[in-house]
Amino acid sequence: MSTFRTPRRRARLALAAAAITVAAALTGPVSQAAGSPSAPTSPSAAPSPGAPGLGDPIFPLDGNGGYRVNRYLLDFDWQAPRTPFEAATTVKATATQALSRFDLDFAGNTLHTVTVDGTTARAVRDGDELVITPAKPLAKGKPFTVKVTYTADPTQTRHRDDAIEDYGWIPTPDGTVLYPQPNGAKMIFPSNDHPSQRAPITFRITTPPGLAAVAGGELTGRAEQADGRVKWTYDSEQPLATQLAQLAIGRFTFVDSTGPHGLPIRDVVPDDLVASTEQYRKLTADHIAWLEERLGPYPFNRYGLLVGDTDLGVALETQTLSLIPKADLLGDRVSAERNLVHELTHQWTGDSVGIKSWSDLWLSEGHARFYERLYSQAHGGDSFEATMKTAYASHDQWRHDYGAPAEPTEPNLFKRMRYDGSTLVLYALREKVGQETFGRIERAWVTEYRGKIASTQDYVDLASQVAGQDLDGFLHPWLYGAKTPPMPNHPDWVVNPVQG
Repeated sequence: MSTFRTPRRRARLALAAAAITVAAALTGPVSQAAGSPSAPTSPSAAPSPGAPGLGDPIFPLDGNGGYRVNRYLLDFDWQAPRTPFEAATTVKATATQALSRFDLDFAGNTLHTVTVDGTTARAVRDGDELVITPAKPLAKGKPFTVKVTYTADPTQTRHRDDAIEDYGWIPTPDGTVLYPQPNGAKMIFPSNDHPSQRAPITFRITTPPGLAAVAGGELTGRAEQADGRVKWTYDSEQPLATQLAQLAIGRFTFVDSTGPHGLPIRDVVPDDLVASTEQYRKLTADHIAWLEERLGPYPFNRYGLLVGDTDLGVALETQTLSLIPKADLLGDRVSAERNLVHELTHQWTGDSVGIKSWSDLWLSEGHARFYERLYSQAHGGDSFEATMKTAYASHDQWRHDYGAPAEPTEPNLFKRMRYDGSTLVLYALREKVGQETFGRIERAWVTEYRGKIASTQDYVDLASQVAGQDLDGFLHPWLYGAKTPPMPNHPDWVVNPVQG
């Protein structure tokens, strides 16, 4: 997500979240992330409830324990903007413990039925948790299928007082786009809504005549129904975090082109914005080539831009199909390219290489801002060094106000420290080890962890290995300290005193 934005409407939707309720709900056990070892249990262990959350320091109840998701299948019968519609989500999963019950993250929407392996299950709403008790306990290692039917509410949004602002269903004049970051996917479909929990998604969307549907991944089917409605089927192809899912509906033109090595590029553009956004959209192939020189091959099978016909002011790196507000493509070229390169960089760092916890967000946003600014410096933008010197001067203040780069708090998760403040950590590392070694670290990072999740410590360990020196003592104060360390090679850089 980029925070370099054109002006936007400052709508405010109050999100009531009682911290005391969250704390009380954390009395249950904390599960492991998907893909990591489960807590030891014997095959004959008595069934027990899966944890209601993964215990993430930022969002403790996001994600769920006791199972891993293998695939989501979303069936949406879209009607009209801001109009409820019938929906079903099928979750194919495998139990990682003997389960007496388990949770899905699911907010709002009108629940109808829940089945487990075709048999009706007991389901209770508890805040943003859907607590499901199957008719029979599930054995450890057992594959199972959950189907939830509901009436979806495409007016649902929530609000954050940071760079995210409004998220969830974002309306457009003739449809919708999705903004699920950070944990808004639960407003769209029942899920394991945490960035460490990744699974492929199949989207099956039926639209009225004249409207198109698009989602991340490959279009695998388009079928006209007897009543004139059209069913669109998309496959994400690779697993993705729920915060990176995209589904848009509207009057769209699909603009196809080719990137480096024959990479398919598909832009999805509201009909009346095709010509006015073409100048900057056609730069994507060059942006991919520039990033491939620094980070290696593009990590997915396709890419494209979804132009948001909305006053949404924030772009988003939804996997293989970045959401770019129309205002970003109608302004000056330097600003447009900063946002375009930022979201594209995320396909390597944030999407392909996912984050293990929300405290690792600096790895995603810091890298995207680093290459955004590096590119912009060479294409008419500000000096990278000058912007880093400015960030250095403010770094102690940001640490005081927003937490150190790898120690955010929930209200400050998407504040400026996770952007230029985190880029400064990477800049300091490059100054420490030199440009050539830093480049090898970066290429090793996106290669070693391609298609995986990774943590801050994983990055520190890999950087140390590639550089041939223990960098933990250097990076730890940058990432966690209350005070900003000296900048290598820049003894004249000064940190401003903290105010307040």
